[in-house]
Amino acid sequence: MATWGRETESVEQTSPDIITEQIDRLKDLFPEVVSEGKVDFEMLKTMLGETVDDRTERYSFTWAGKRDAIRLLQIPSRATLKPCPEESVDWETTGNVFIEGENLEVLKLLYKSYAGRVKLIYIDPPYNTGTRREFIYSDDFADPLETYLKFTSQTDNEGNLLTSNPETSGRYHSAWLSMMYPRLFVARQLLRDDGVIFVSIDDHELHNLRCLMNEIFGEENFIATIIWQKVFSPKNTAKHFSEDHDYIVVYARNAEVWQPELLPRTEEADSRYTNPDDDPRDVWSSSDLTARNYYSEGEYEVKGPSGKIFRPPKGRYWIIKKQKFLELDADGRIWWGEKGDNMPRLKRFLSEVKQGIVPQTLWSYEEVGHTQEAKKELIEYVEFENTENVLDTLKPTRLIQRILQIASEASSNDIVLDFFSGSASTAHAVFKQNHEDNGTRNFILVQLPEPLPKPEAKLRTIADIGKERLYQVISKIQNEDGAQQTLINDHELPEDLGFRVFKLGESNYRQWGGVGEKDSEAYAEQMSLFTDLLKPGWVPEDVIWEVALKEGYGLSSLIENLSEITGNQVWQITDPDRGQSFYICLDDVLKEETILAMRLNKEDLFVCRDAALTDEMAVNLVLQCKLKIL
Repeated sequence: MATWGRETESVEQTSPDIITEQIDRLKDLFPEVVSEGKVDFEMLKTMLGETVDDRTERYSFTWAGKRDAIRLLQIPSRATLKPCPEESVDWETTGNVFIEGENLEVLKLLYKSYAGRVKLIYIDPPYNTGTRREFIYSDDFADPLETYLKFTSQTDNEGNLLTSNPETSGRYHSAWLSMMYPRLFVARQLLRDDGVIFVSIDDHELHNLRCLMNEIFGEENFIATIIWQKVFSPKNTAKHFSEDHDYIVVYARNAEVWQPELLPRTEEADSRYTNPDDDPRDVWSSSDLTARNYYSEGEYEVKGPSGKIFRPPKGRYWIIKKQKFLELDADGRIWWGEKGDNMPRLKRFLSEVKQGIVPQTLWSYEEVGHTQEAKKELIEYVEFENTENVLDTLKPTRLIQRILQIASEASSNDIVLDFFSGSASTAHAVFKQNHEDNGTRNFILVQLPEPLPKPEAKLRTIADIGKERLYQVISKIQNEDGAQQTLINDHELPEDLGFRVFKLGESNYRQWGGVGEKDSEAYAEQMSLFTDLLKPGWVPEDVIWEVALKEGYGLSSLIENLSEITGNQVWQITDPDRGQSFYICLDDVLKEETILAMRLNKEDLFVCRDAALTDEMAVNLVLQCKLKIL
């Protein structure tokens, strides 16, 4: 590694330290309380004054292992995401992403690129019934990446990774909470200010999930708990009650900002509007003009067209003043019945009501599907050799489409994230909804490549099921429905029927192994390995993506080989969503003519290998552009 004096930066070798970034935000608000990266809590208490809760007894939510779960957030990921164009569809043009990997490590890697960019998160995490292999997500607090690598290479078949979480373990709920806490914490950072998260859950952890979400998102950002009728017939074999529903818990990033989209009006809803009096203003329905709430100006008599006198029933009151009533009647907005002698009602015209339906919290299977429908959908698109491999906790695409309708806009390029993606129902729903409403939503899926009970020739992991499903969904839309050449929206973009595949893996950078004893020769040997930061056998595309991700570039970024530059191989990486780009050269030696041909300016970021630069060249580049070295 060069030792000459020059101001250069090294590329990031890990994901950002999320806790450090939180401290930086605190420092912006209270600069007095942070010194040398440490928080002075006594000073913070002083600054906050009477708003500090000093009570020794107060409500708090905790569990065995919570400190470990929080500490896990403080460990930056040293992994990377490796591109797999050969497993992708329309790699060069798609904005959709499918990631194989342990979701906490992946979320940490996505943090810098996607913080504050995701509009909707939907997850269907393990329900913690104690009978599934849910704790495939058990976290090794010492080295989560090493645990994942052992798992994916199947070198440690005796570990705790694939065990269930039986209630007799004594940590039944604690283990689940420790698994969920850091993932939800990072997920919140990824949401836009007008973003929202929907979480599927059942009775086993509903209460704990609410407590956990209150702590992470803030109780004031709770929106609703939706009840989904997941089955269409009762289970007569149930010991006590037939469990016919699951829940979907909804929290906003900021409840003051987030608003649900109205659902499309249905034929059934519109059928309630008629026009029995041939009103030229179109069809209408009527509503009661009285209410139980006392209203001092709601006690009066009115006379109908037939001469009949009407007063509100006992214990009820008109909801409007008499003068307003007379104005509405004069405008033909009061309905007295066909003979003019009925209790008056207010006419509401279809043309004047909201052009959509406010979402409700009770979702029937007729509206959004049931579990059997979900299973049939999967089998329709994925051909299984062994029925044991068919997942049994599936969600129908109609259910997720309803969430997409409520929580995303069709043509706003909204990002939809699912980091417990399972069989890729969320991506399937995004494809369907975009096709139906000419949408431009993009998805990011994350799924652990958990081995199937009976691995098959084509399907060996749950991630394989998800990819195969998407291949077939895309094929069906293209071949049967006909992919739209242009979308009828402001962007006039082609329909995005593709996805990029990335896989979590070890970094391309050498990791400092340390020296066990104070041995100068051993230390010198370790140092000699770091004359080149890159590991032996590195692949240019893999290194470029690692640099891009850790510099905050999204996974839909474009990589262009600048063929007009002949002295060296130089790539330009562009993130079209964020409007930023950088240049990178990975050659052993950087030539002067290459620097001249690039015409770099002060705002350009250029990345190259440390060993490729001479002292003079490095000094010139630092003056010319933003230089970072590998």
